[in-house]
Amino acid sequence: MASTRGTYVSLSEDNTTQSSTAITAIKDYILAKHLQPGDPLPTESQLCADLGVSRSSVREAVRTLVALDIVTVRHGHGTFVGQVSMRPMVESLVFRGLLKPGDDFRSLRDIVEVRATLDSALAEEVITVWKGREDSMIDAVVEEMEELAATNSTFTEQDHQFHSMLLEPLPNQLFHHLINAFWAVHTLTVPLLDAPTPEDIQRTAKAHRAMLEAARAGDVEAYRSAITDHYAPLLQALEANREA
Repeated sequence: MASTRGTYVSLSEDNTTQSSTAITAIKDYILAKHLQPGDPLPTESQLCADLGVSRSSVREAVRTLVALDIVTVRHGHGTFVGQVSMRPMVESLVFRGLLKPGDDFRSLRDIVEVRATLDSALAEEVITVWKGREDSMIDAVVEEMEELAATNSTFTEQDHQFHSMLLEPLPNQLFHHLINAFWAVHTLTVPLLDAPTPEDIQRTAKAHRAMLEAARAGDVEAYRSAITDHYAPLLQALEANREA
């Protein structure tokens, strides 16, 4: 009997090639048509006809693009351009940290260090847009942090709001998305650590106040110093877990 193994391999490779072709073609279509998140894409049948590939290849391509948040499928309505967010990266980084819980929190330390480095690198841009700038909403968020810290309560949501508001005026919105992504990663993995001490909570609240005041004063060095104070308690907690 003649072996069919080569045929199966050939078919598998052909399907993979068609799927890759379909992925590239769908992305090219979105760009060429200048589509935005939420805009509809052609039907599955139309994509098959336009791309010259099988229905299974289009379905595989769509599944891959959904996982990347490039497209989204609304059952009964069709396929649409996705939000193209940082969600896939966040989920991968979180899973990586959970997959290796015995690595002395190396993955989480890496994430915190990258986030602190990015914050520091953006110092001059933040100073440029915040020098002399008044915003009662971000003031209210900082006050909420300080009130919660005074009762030894954490302020995860306020932390997120603060950093989002701080970076919102920057012209490069990719910075905003990256900071949000790293914030989400370390917020989801921090529960793996012991609860922060009252001193850590208060120090972190003061650091946020210092960041805002330094930004408004146009003091880059003070701003970077406040960033160091902001992340110091978390990095120290991670170091303590490594040595334990």
